Amino acid sequence: MSETNHTTFGITGMTCAACSSRVEKVLNKMDGVEAQVNLTTEKATIDYDSEVVSIDDITKKIEHIGYGVVTEQVDLDVFGMTCAACSSRIEKVLNKQDGVKQATVNLATENASVQYNPGIIDMDDLIVKIQKMGYDAKPKEESEAKQTHKEKELKTMKMKILISSILTAPLLVTMLVHLFNMSIPDIFMNPWFQFALATPVQFFIGWQFYTGAYKSLRNGGANMDVLVALGTSAAYFYSLYEAIRTIGNPAYEPHLYFETSAVIITLILVGKYLEVRAKSQTSTALSSLLNLQAKEARVIRNGEETMIPVEEVTVGDRLVVKPGEKIPVDGVVVKGRTSVDESMLTGESIPIEKGMDATVIGSTINKNGVIEMEATKVGKDTALASIVKVVEEAQGSKAPIQRLADVISSYFVPIVVGIAILTFVVWIAFVQPGQIEYAMLAAVAVLVIACPCALGLATPTSIMVGTGKAAETGILFKGGEHLERTHELNTIILDKTGTITKGKPEVTNFIGDEATLQLLASAEKGSEHPLAEAIVTYATEQNMDFAEVDDFNAIPGHGIEATITGKNILVGNRKLMQDHHIEVGDAEQELVQYEMEGKTAMLIAVDGEFKGIIAVADTIKDTAPQAIQELKDQGLEVIMLTGDNERTARAIAKQVGITEVIAEVLPEEKADKVKEIQLKGKKVGMVGDGVNDAPALAIADIGIAIGTGTEVAIEAADVTILGGELLLIPKAIKISRATIKNIRQNLFWAFGYNTAGIPIAAIGLLAPWIAGAAMALSSVSVVSNSLRLKRVKI
Repeated sequence: MSETNHTTFGITGMTCAACSSRVEKVLNKMDGVEAQVNLTTEKATIDYDSEVVSIDDITKKIEHIGYGVVTEQVDLDVFGMTCAACSSRIEKVLNKQDGVKQATVNLATENASVQYNPGIIDMDDLIVKIQKMGYDAKPKEESEAKQTHKEKELKTMKMKILISSILTAPLLVTMLVHLFNMSIPDIFMNPWFQFALATPVQFFIGWQFYTGAYKSLRNGGANMDVLVALGTSAAYFYSLYEAIRTIGNPAYEPHLYFETSAVIITLILVGKYLEVRAKSQTSTALSSLLNLQAKEARVIRNGEETMIPVEEVTVGDRLVVKPGEKIPVDGVVVKGRTSVDESMLTGESIPIEKGMDATVIGSTINKNGVIEMEATKVGKDTALASIVKVVEEAQGSKAPIQRLADVISSYFVPIVVGIAILTFVVWIAFVQPGQIEYAMLAAVAVLVIACPCALGLATPTSIMVGTGKAAETGILFKGGEHLERTHELNTIILDKTGTITKGKPEVTNFIGDEATLQLLASAEKGSEHPLAEAIVTYATEQNMDFAEVDDFNAIPGHGIEATITGKNILVGNRKLMQDHHIEVGDAEQELVQYEMEGKTAMLIAVDGEFKGIIAVADTIKDTAPQAIQELKDQGLEVIMLTGDNERTARAIAKQVGITEVIAEVLPEEKADKVKEIQLKGKKVGMVGDGVNDAPALAIADIGIAIGTGTEVAIEAADVTILGGELLLIPKAIKISRATIKNIRQNLFWAFGYNTAGIPIAAIGLLAPWIAGAAMALSSVSVVSNSLRLKRVKI
């Protein structure tokens, strides 16, 4: 008998009754679905037959017709994962839940990021599902709280290692008899003495492996705990069997391997301790960013200055910042003047002058002068909080290269158990017929050597360190996939204004009378374009009065048209003049000369009559030539893309060493130009800073936004360069290449270790305790190799 389920969830993108009617009609046409869609609440109420249709089918149908389903994202700290099989298992189960759009579980950060439909499933349901799998989860803690948890975990592990080592040390002495035939006191060889030492290690210290194995198997999976529990239990219980055989038979010489199980557990714990400690070092970049935050703020309330925690500052509060103090939150200066050290954000070592109405950024340092500021962004809305969020998301995300490791890990443990059983059978049947101890030792060695921990840590630890190193340098990768794809780039397209140039042009030449300049400046006063700002500044310096603008129209890619005191004024390029049939006479010669000098020249016409030329020059950034040369040295093709005319663009390109130029491109055509280059088989990185660059940044293989640019551009990009320093672009590519190289090294050693170790163990050339040590150290070596990225010179 089929079951009818009821659910309600939000729908985005509906603008009128026709939209809600269309969604409702389409849903009701699906087999097993009865739906009502409410435009006012923007929600769909749905009854559906779960045997006929799934929630995923319904949401995909809604998305297919052009609307969206409201989703939320939650980050959870996950506890109890021991290897890649654990993280892979949790991720697979979460992704199968109704209402979960996408779940990503990261072993290195011990974090699950889940995008879900709150009308179908909630955060508590997700946590319960993880707990049913034998793990634990709770909403993500602040980094400081998580660090405290890590410290407690390390303290507990140290205590367990100490107890285990004390109990295992006498058993280790018995190995000397096996290895070197040394003489030791008889008590050490007594089976019940060894039993008394090994039992607490096996069932108190090692109980975590049994509980982990049980929970994993109960949920249809198999992880590292299964291998350890099987391997050590085989050695322990065989030894116990041999000890029991001595009862009533003192002459019997038992074959004991208590030391094998105890040493394996101790060594694995030591390895896990070193791994956790090393993993905690991979996120130091995030800790460094958090340490930059101001702790207190001096707020003016009721006419008095009061020190309060920065968390209590609200938007609109008036704050006092004295010399040497950190600016608590983002805001604007309302009183006083000072200079601010913004190097933590922009990399610019020279302090920036700040006066009335200037923007100041939280966590930067006030160098001199007392200022009063009004808070505009606080808490999670500040610039530093945004940077921390980007770094956290990047460190918690998965790179595509990790998928291979995840797939292998999910099948790895069952295959290893099968190989161990086969090894046991072959030894007891053919190699040493009837000799159970040799067969057992070979099988135990296979189980212990094959733990997939290193495989699971190979990628995420490198991503964590790589993104952290980049953030410390001033490069923000939005995710692991972007860090990975950046190394594939072979072409870089650079926008001109604000990217190659400083974006603060100045008027260098003006041909025309005072009345024309007044009309020109008045028309440009309402525009936010950098060229317009330069003209207004020039007119202000000439003590020019501005007239009221009656009508204003920007003509993208061509110029502007305005009406001022009844006069029509046109300012722009040749095409604008041609479209309005205005003759420019001999001005063409002047125009060409300015353009050959790398200046942007604009023609001016009033009431259909040509009146003059104004030339504006935007100086190139000091480091632009060096940055472009470094990109070329890295084997990349560099192209400049601009709306400027061909001559001006060529002149600027020549100054910085670029030979390929795409000029006179309208804003809406930039994305098309990127597509054209991609169709030639190029992997394109687009660098820009303006609103008009956003489509091109989004469509490029990797969009790189200049951090001094607009929020729209930064949002559309995959990588943000803080402070506008072009030298960070080749550094971003270098970090990406170094990280991918590091990941490949990790995967090579992880795969190679297991590929070589399993057959060596199977043929009996690897003692189980040595296999345990090697397995533990393999994870440590992978994390340690990842940490080498911190020392990469960029």
